[in-house]
Amino acid sequence: MQPKRVQQKSPYVTRAAAGTAACAALVLSAIAPAALAQDSVPAVGGERLGRPAVQVEPLAGAPALPSELTGRSWLVADAATGEVLAARDAHLPLPPASTLKMLFADTVLPKFDRGLEHKVTTAELASLGAGSSLVGVKENLAYRVEDLWRGVFLSSGNDAVHVLSHMNGGIQRTVTEMQERARTLQARDTHVVSPDGYDMDGQVSSAYDLTLFARAGLRNTDFRSYCSTRTASFPGGLDKTTGRRTSFDIANTDRLLGKYPGLIGVKNGYTTNAGATFTGAAERDGRTLLVTVMHPEVQGRVYDEAASLLDWGFAAAGKVQPVGKLVDEPARPSPAPSAGAGAEAVDQLPPWSRPPVAGSSDSGFAAAVWTAAALGTALAAWATARTAARRRAAPARAVPVPAYGGGGATSVGGATGVGGRGRRRAVRHARTLIRSARSARPHARTHRTGSD
Repeated sequence: MQPKRVQQKSPYVTRAAAGTAACAALVLSAIAPAALAQDSVPAVGGERLGRPAVQVEPLAGAPALPSELTGRSWLVADAATGEVLAARDAHLPLPPASTLKMLFADTVLPKFDRGLEHKVTTAELASLGAGSSLVGVKENLAYRVEDLWRGVFLSSGNDAVHVLSHMNGGIQRTVTEMQERARTLQARDTHVVSPDGYDMDGQVSSAYDLTLFARAGLRNTDFRSYCSTRTASFPGGLDKTTGRRTSFDIANTDRLLGKYPGLIGVKNGYTTNAGATFTGAAERDGRTLLVTVMHPEVQGRVYDEAASLLDWGFAAAGKVQPVGKLVDEPARPSPAPSAGAGAEAVDQLPPWSRPPVAGSSDSGFAAAVWTAAALGTALAAWATARTAARRRAAPARAVPVPAYGGGGATSVGGATGVGGRGRRRAVRHARTLIRSARSARPHARTHRTGSD
């Protein structure tokens, strides 16, 4: 009796479908938890800081907040403990104006000795934005680094920022380093486009992030000295008669400095898009408070509202429950021992220049997930392309089925039957992808610096 002949699908079609399904399952199983984790990440510093309304938790005897606060976003916090006493829309991304110079200084200031002299070139002043605030830096003249920093802090000079940025390797390199520094500080609302805070599409920060920058910068004695300087002498041009260098006086544009009791600094700003912005620090009775106000209804009110929030903060300290916290910069463990002085050299680098270290974030697993997904997609695409080629070269044909219908070693899909070797290869690929995804998670954790 002749065995029945039935029409079978090409084994390559079956193999491709199985490979595609396996890859899809792998990708979904790996990506779904990561996506859910991303959506569940709370606001940095506490859940209440992510809310849009005013956040304050008064206890018995606490004073009321100032009645006339028009800033779209503001925050007042204790500099030592990091406790946020009150806030409004703390994480709202807004144009920062020149308050972004705090991040610039925190990133670049430690890199150059204050007595170093630098001769300014034409190229270093070529890309200043129209209407930029300037201190008066001139090309082909030498300036000490400390003079340039006074130009940054007192006159908010974009020309001084650009010169220092070029000394640091260029504008783009400085922007990249500022963004990396922001990530290290967990300032997730900040996107840097220009180092001077000049209005640029997409450049934003938040009251929370600006307060982080001030807190970090004030740990540097030079930063603290520059931001608290009220007046200084700045180098001018060459006197045509004597050939000697002239000088002129510059004054800090921070209107609270020298007027508000105990004010340390830090930085004010104003642009068309940003309106008025201000971050300040003040000390009273051994307590230092930080305040940031962004976008009040009237430009000049930024100082009044900052001062009233500082007054309230000093009066409310100990009488309010914190509504959040300024996160601390992640601690960096000592570098691993190595031959010679390599470890010691790494330890002497500025924090932002050191190699990445272990952090608490699981975001490193995402890289492994996407790698596995890419490999799976490539495997599926390869299988599909090979299927199409096989089908064009060899159309489906009838395969004899034994009358007894057995499924032994020579039946379809068996160890020596059609498609057996391909199935084993696909299984090996799938197992390799799964092992790679599982093993990558702990490996990634040892090379990330912190959450992004």
